[in-house]
Amino acid sequence: MNSAAAIVIFPCIAVALPRPAFAYRPFDSTDAAVAEKGDLELELGPLGFLKTDADRFLVAPAAIFNLGIARDLELVLQGRHFILLDGMAGESRFRLVDTGLFLKGVLREGSLQERHGPSVALELGPLLPTINGESGIGATATLIVSQHWKPVTLHVNGEVTLTRAGNLDLFGGAILEGPREWAVRPAVEAFVEREFGAASVVSGLAGAIWQLKEGLAFDLGLRAARVDTNTALEVRAGLTWAASLWRSQ
Repeated sequence: MNSAAAIVIFPCIAVALPRPAFAYRPFDSTDAAVAEKGDLELELGPLGFLKTDADRFLVAPAAIFNLGIARDLELVLQGRHFILLDGMAGESRFRLVDTGLFLKGVLREGSLQERHGPSVALELGPLLPTINGESGIGATATLIVSQHWKPVTLHVNGEVTLTRAGNLDLFGGAILEGPREWAVRPAVEAFVEREFGAASVVSGLAGAIWQLKEGLAFDLGLRAARVDTNTALEVRAGLTWAASLWRSQ
């Protein structure tokens, strides 16, 4: 298997998988924060499992690279590698999909930046070509609003996408996290999505984030989704690691 095929998924269920703007493990939605200038954040899912009505998949790995390029601005590169466990003879088992390159900026510094009020961010950019997946390119834009209170933190996402197939896709999601002072904080997420001319998705996730130390966190999530009349069950496990590549001025 070549290096490009080492990060992959199965196109028929791509609508049931994490959104192009997901940058906050283990969720499909994201938060209104970015990496500090000069910092690299790696969100890695080294091994996951997805079961649909028809097939089973290993997700090995899913990766997002967040690079802080300026104050309140980061560059995001992502991809997912899916391995089809139940395939027909001659069918490709390895696919690189859910690929994208995005620019994410904080429009309003708020509670996530230790200021008052909500934090607001915008993420936008192209959906990149896949390997053994959907052809063509698309584009997406996501508005994110986050509010941190001592007991909980809330993130709300609204997204508009032009898919690689040329369809309009609308997405709305929310994450609710437990207290950040806890070493292991519980979290839940729900989202709804409608791709016109294709499928509708309703999804829920329950999980936990273990903040082992500054710059290193582990996560686990269990997700159930309804894709039109089909179901999808997914286990997500991974980590988020951050390091400074150059000194911020």
